[in-house]
Amino acid sequence: MPQHTPAPARVCSNCDGFPVVTITTGNRDHDGTRVTLRTACPTCNGTGTTPTPRAAVARV
Repeated sequence: MPQHTPAPARVCSNCDGFPVVTITTGNRDHDGTRVTLRTACPTCNGTGTTPTPRAAVARV
């Protein structure tokens, strides 16, 4: 019985596969470390991939 390979996930065009970034605020904590914010890509919600279009899946 043939095994079908699932379609590969496409890299998000908005973040180029780097979905979560850390931004420094310029402030420091009490222990001297920098205060940072983690921000996820709004397009892919932090996954780094976008779904394959249905038209491409239907052709396979």
